[in-house]
Order: sequence, then structure tokens, then C-alpha cells
Amino acid sequence: MRLGVLDVGSNTVHLLVVDAHPGARPIPTASHKSVLRLMRYLDADGAIRDEGVAAILTAVGEASEAAREAGIEELLAFATSAIREAANGEEVLARVADETGVELQVLSGDDEARLTFLAVRRWYGWSAGRILLFDIGGGSLELAQGVDEVPDVARSLPLGAGRSTIEFLPDDPPSADQVANLREHARAVLAAAVAPFRELPSPEHVVGSSKTIRSLARLAGTVEEGVGSSDRSILTRRGLDDWTPRLAKIPADARPALPGITADRTFQIVAGAVVLSEAMRAFDVDELEVSPWALREGLILRRLDRLSE
Repeated sequence: MRLGVLDVGSNTVHLLVVDAHPGARPIPTASHKSVLRLMRYLDADGAIRDEGVAAILTAVGEASEAAREAGIEELLAFATSAIREAANGEEVLARVADETGVELQVLSGDDEARLTFLAVRRWYGWSAGRILLFDIGGGSLELAQGVDEVPDVARSLPLGAGRSTIEFLPDDPPSADQVANLREHARAVLAAAVAPFRELPSPEHVVGSSKTIRSLARLAGTVEEGVGSSDRSILTRRGLDDWTPRLAKIPADARPALPGITADRTFQIVAGAVVLSEAMRAFDVDELEVSPWALREGLILRRLDRLSE
């Protein structure tokens, strides 16, 4: 069947169209993306302002039309932290449904972590053993660890790259004090979250997913030979920490000239680097491997699993 997955996130509205059936690898056939950066549209009360709501409606409407043109049989549409936590989130969801016909499912942070973990487990297989996952979105950082397809522990923290940029790095480029304040904040939030993970056996494979981590790996990581035709993208904490202060000194509009830094992530890539560095430090991780699959693939896999029940 041809499935569409519509991800209304904190930074983008992204439609992925795949051909898939139970037992087979989903094959991407089309993609449509709009950059939103919803964190810019929050007012002092945490509500999405009118211009932000209008941007959501336009992006979802365009993605819905692209899905119809692609001939999808089913649309899996979901929203994450920006709408989930907005003071007027329910109102925004109702307007999206009324004006575009798209019913958005709101995922909890823990659901995001579990679905991303499912995708990562399927990508690497059982031979990867116990996996520790880091996933950085625009609004939240997801953490998960386990040896099966359902993680033993899954947590979502308010340390997304977009949120952290808006709250701690208002200047472009940010000052050294601003970066240090974000680092201190991330360290404190992570310190309070690691306890349940400490009770688990040590991970055998550490994985990072999300566009932010993929971008950082292209900039500061290395590529190694993998199984079949796929290469392995590896990011070390040392390489990340070497690049972060340099990134922080470059204005956002100049960062896309660097390898891996795309225009839709350039404004928040410094915050993503700081948060990832502190997450790796909190879990005493020296390096991670970057997964091509993440949340959208997890939703597809879960839907296909239910078809075969």
C-alpha cells in the first residue's frame, strides 16, 4: 500500500510518502517539506499566535494536496511538542481538522521516544544488542534504552534544538555566555533524567537519530564501511566538541556553506550541538552511530504491524 506520514513538528511540516507492506522495508517515493519554526510564534502565555496558526494551516493544506497527488491510500498525520504543549493546542488542532480535513494525532513525548526506538531497532536488528537512543527534535530531546522493540525506559525532555535556541541563544551568533548558560541548563535537566537509565545494563550500541544529529555528523563525524551498500555515519563527542565553538561564532545565514548544515536547521544547529554534547556526557558516551530511520519510520512500521495482526 502507499502510505503518507505527515509530521507537524516544531521546526517543519514534513510529508513522507512510502510504498510498503508487512514484512518489507518501506520504500520512499515522495517528500514534501515546509519550514515553520513554530517556537518563534509562541506568545508570553505559551499560545501559538495567529500568524503561526496560519502558517500551520497553509503547510498542512499543501502537504495534504501533495499526498492526494501522490495517490496515497492512508495518511498517518501527527503532531509533536510544539502543538502538544501550546496553550491553544486544542483550538489549533480543531482548526486544522475543520479547514484542511486532516485529523492530527498528538503524540506524547514518551510515545515519540518509543516509536523512534522501534524504527532504530528494526534498522539495526537484534544483533545490535542493547541500544541507547538520542533523538533531538525542535521542541524536545527523546531518550530510550532497551534490548527489545519496546524500550525498557523512554523519556522526553524539553531540550529540543529550536526551543533551546529561542530560550537561551537569542543573539546571532550567540555570545559565549549564552552558550555556557544553555550548556549548564542542559546539564541540569539531563542529570535529573539519567537515574532510571543507570539501573539498566550498559548499552552495546549507541544511536542518534533526527535531522539535527545527521547534520552534525556530516559536519563533525566520519563515515565507515557498513553492511551491504550502506555506509555507517559515526559522530564522536570529541569531534562534536571541537566544532561547537566554531559553529557558535558563525552567523546563521553563513552556516549552510558548511557540510551538512541545511537552511532549515541553520538557526538551531548550535543549540542542537550543545544539547547532544551534554547528553553524550551525561551518559558517558564517547561516540554514536547515526540512524537513517526515526519517528516517521516508526509510525509506518507500527501501522504495518497492525495490518498483519
